Formats: sequence, structure tokens, C-alpha cells
Amino acid sequence: MSIPSELIGSIPRSPELLAAYAAHASGELDDAALAETRQRAVRETVAQLESVGSPVVTDGDQAKRDAYTYPLDGADGLAADGVVIPFADGHSRQLPRLTAGPFRYRVHAEQYLRAAQKVATVPVKQSVVAPSLLSLLYPADGIAGYPREAFLDDLVDGAEADIRGCLDAGAHVVQLEFTEARLSLKLDPSGGVLRDFVELHNRVLSRFGAAERARIGVHTDPGADQDSTHSLDVDYAELLPTLFRLTVGNFYLSLASEADPERVLAVVAEHLPADARVFVGVTDPTDPRVETAEEVRDRVLTAARHLPADRLGTCDDAGFAPFADDLSTSRQTAFAKIRARIEGTALAAEALGL
Repeated sequence: MSIPSELIGSIPRSPELLAAYAAHASGELDDAALAETRQRAVRETVAQLESVGSPVVTDGDQAKRDAYTYPLDGADGLAADGVVIPFADGHSRQLPRLTAGPFRYRVHAEQYLRAAQKVATVPVKQSVVAPSLLSLLYPADGIAGYPREAFLDDLVDGAEADIRGCLDAGAHVVQLEFTEARLSLKLDPSGGVLRDFVELHNRVLSRFGAAERARIGVHTDPGADQDSTHSLDVDYAELLPTLFRLTVGNFYLSLASEADPERVLAVVAEHLPADARVFVGVTDPTDPRVETAEEVRDRVLTAARHLPADRLGTCDDAGFAPFADDLSTSRQTAFAKIRARIEGTALAAEALGL
């Protein structure tokens, strides 16, 4: 395929895996049995992604309870009453709050990557949580004996190790999940929080060489959880000029859910760094309807009117289930949308003579 196409990351968990998580939480299933169920879920997910023609796969986040707090599994010094992320349909997600330092990653994404690589026959990408989201764990009133500056130093070290472990293990791409980018403008319309987030990311990225940064990407969306969003009402034009200051090789942007994609594409064309590729979303995980390949083709051709084909890729707007308990989308629907994305991208490449 002359136009690259990648999924963002998560795939809905199977009923068997969800039951195993519940049984493990209640003490009815031991760690070894849960690990076996997780690996079976990874194997089945990778096989299904390959069967629909996905040229690049992920582990579908099968071994994560959510895409954002995996580094904290088993960590001490946390309280449950952290930052709340509200969604448009009224539900919310809540982060933990750090109560003591030092902050350390307890789990690194490399282990998820290696599990998928064992069963994949095509390249594997790995999503990692952006350090900006983990920065929200530090409380506004501080922690005695552990100043915010020390916390950020530890966070940068942990984020670098998380990314580097995946690159060294042979990840096709390492993708930072930056869902809070657009949300930050809702919370702080001045853009100060967003600029702080980008500065934090670039602090981490400065530790990598140019060839390494070419294999690092950033995904942003307005949220996608239980078929709802947290910041779709925030104007992309306010986000993209600052987002594109990130020193990465790939940007993954939700676009299928946008009311005026051509307006967004014009902003992308104006601000996209000269050495970066943009993957535009051509399927919407929050919409239960499965797009046709022809719809996807037309969305790609629209993007190609604004961007050179050699700097264009396609993706889904977001992961299909970033949280394990999100049952709003079935696995069948997710794989059908992925197939439509792949087939529609191929149709667009043919229409463009690529």
C-alpha cells in the first residue's frame, strides 16, 4: 500500500478477557491464569488484525486495563481522588493522585510490544501514555519533601525509558497517547497548559536522535470512550499550531468525527512540519455505523487535495476501547471499520495513481 495505514491502538476486549479481569479482581483467578488469558487475547487480536489486511498491528491493549495508567500497576503512594475527566454524555474518568515520591514507572510498554511481536507476522507499533497525562497526577497543593520540579525530572526519565525500551525492541512506531491536548484548551483557553504539555514532551524527545524521533508519533483526539468525547467542541485551529511544535515524525489526528474536515486540513497543511507525516482519521470509533470503503476513499482523496501523498497516512480517529470496561463498540464492529479503512485507503491510492 503506497499510503500507509495504521490503527491507533486499542481493540474491545473479549468477554473471556473481561471475565478474567473481574475474577482476578475478586481473587478467584490467580496472576498466572490472568496472564495466560491476556496472552491468548493478544494472539487472537493480532491474528484478526492480520486477517483483515492490517499492514501494521498492535496488541489491541488487551493486557492493559486502560491505555493511560498502566505504568502505575502495583504502585504505592496513590489515592483515588485525582483529576476528573468529564465526557459529553455525562460519564467521567478519574485519574489517581500521587501522595508521595519518588514517582517511578512500575510497568513499561515494552512488555506489551514483545508479547505482540511473538505472534505477529507484520510490523508492530506500540502506544505509550504521554508524560503530560501522568503529570496530572501531581497534586496542586504539592507533596511535602517532593517538589514538582523533582517529580517532573522523574517523569521525564520514566517516559524516556518507556519510549526507548519500545524502540530498542524493534517497534515499527512508538505512539504517544495525547488525548488531553485538546481537552487542555477547554480547561485553559489561554493555551498555557497546552504549551506546558508540549514543552514537557519536547524535553523527553530531546533525548532521542533524529532517526529515533522519525519513529515516534503523537496521537490526539477529542476523547473516545463509551461512544462519547470530552472536547469535540474545542476548535482544532487553536490546537494544531502548538501541537505541531512537537519534534516527532508522525502525527495521528482524528478527522472523521469533525464537522468541517476541509477546514481542519487547511490548518494542517499550513502548519505541518516539513519533515513530518500526518495520519488522518477516516473511521470514527464513536459512531456505531461501519463506514464503507468508498467513504474512506473519498475522505482520503479530500485530504490529498490539501497534503502531498508522500506525507499522508490514514488511521482510525482513536482507539476502539481505551478502557477495558468500554463495551460501547463490539469487536466485530471494530474489525469491520479497520477493514474499511484499509480497503478504502487502497482505493484512494489507486485513484491517485500511486
